[in-house]
Amino acid sequence: MTDQPAAVDDVLERVITAAREHLAAVKAAGGAIDDENVWRTYVALNNASYAYDQLLLEAYGEVTPWDTEEIDLEGRPRVLTEPGMALGERSDPHPAVVSVRQRRDYLVPSTSALLAAGKEAAQRAALDENVAGPSTVGEAVLELVRDGDGSLAGLDVPELEPQVGVITVVEVAEPLDLRAAAADPDVLFRTGEGDRVIARLDEEPYDEEGDSSAGGDSPAGSGSPAGTGG
Repeated sequence: MTDQPAAVDDVLERVITAAREHLAAVKAAGGAIDDENVWRTYVALNNASYAYDQLLLEAYGEVTPWDTEEIDLEGRPRVLTEPGMALGERSDPHPAVVSVRQRRDYLVPSTSALLAAGKEAAQRAALDENVAGPSTVGEAVLELVRDGDGSLAGLDVPELEPQVGVITVVEVAEPLDLRAAAADPDVLFRTGEGDRVIARLDEEPYDEEGDSSAGGDSPAGSGSPAGTGG
């Protein structure tokens, strides 16, 4: 019969060793993208953590706070670039950068109700009932988005009534520069010279029966002319 307490201790030591090796690899990589040693030590740390979590559950009926799944190092490579290839280079002779942009409008029936919902979201995020809530509609909306893990699904609340929306896919000549956007916020959604809309999806609010009259996905040139959108 396996000595489970001793086995748990052994696997925990593997987790500690794997964490140290991963940290050493991260430091040695110096911020390099797709470093192979960082990836391999990450997988080792992940799998050691997974094994510890499973053995702890089997031996004591307890779990760790780590939400991990075992990774097959050989069957699931992470490297996005080819070996020796500089960041930004690809084997595709026609590389492209696409910008996915979403706009959805909402009606605010009650500003005070929306502020209260934003305050509840902020308190959940901080795990503190004494956290001060948002003071503006914009801040309340951002708190709800954060509470929804950055998704617009966080805005599916009674305090906001969804109106029409649109999603566009734009092929852009240059990727987004957040430093430039700090000085000129319009840069975030402006369609620049050489950019073109290549797909568009119109969103209609659902009626009481749950039906929607959304126009569906449209490629540029059929309901989504190039040079528009954003």
